[in-house]
Amino acid sequence: MAKLHFNFSTMNAGKSTALLQAAHNYSERGMVPYLMTAQLDTRAGKGRIASRIGIGSDADTFAPGEDMFSKITTRLAQGPVACVFVDEAQFLQPAQAWQLARAVDDLNVPVMAYGLRVDFMGQLFPGSAALLAVADEMREVRTICHCGKKATMVVRKDGEGRVMRDGAQVQIGGNETYVSLCRRHWREATGDHQPG
Repeated sequence: MAKLHFNFSTMNAGKSTALLQAAHNYSERGMVPYLMTAQLDTRAGKGRIASRIGIGSDADTFAPGEDMFSKITTRLAQGPVACVFVDEAQFLQPAQAWQLARAVDDLNVPVMAYGLRVDFMGQLFPGSAALLAVADEMREVRTICHCGKKATMVVRKDGEGRVMRDGAQVQIGGNETYVSLCRRHWREATGDHQPG
């Protein structure tokens, strides 16, 4: 029975690495994975999922407003798919998360989505909120704060290294822009800023 899985974490926890490893496991057994990533994230190149440890794979892309159910249906018409993998799932719109759930239910194809849970202001991404609501299985991919505690939050830094407390929810960046922290150190870094 197919399920919708949501694997979530903060920045730099190894979500893309885990996705690529799982997809490789399918390929190694002669099964075909279908990989997708957000069109707006071009850090590794357009239509490419890459990990900080140096592994990567080409992927199809999704854009805001695209029908994920139709996209998966079209791909299935080209040949069998053992599992759908979605990287940068926080960039899904809520309707797209529901379309992934429909693909699981109506097309009987498993979907494994990987993404951030919260933004740098401590707010849920809309796509992540929808996945938390509809996923059959959820798993936290853990990473640690500089103090050794589990990191659950992330701060965004400007060009001078100062912690930002406001701005657009989406800004593509990596280690130079974002730092994962435990809640206590996030509160300290943001001046005990209350989200909302």
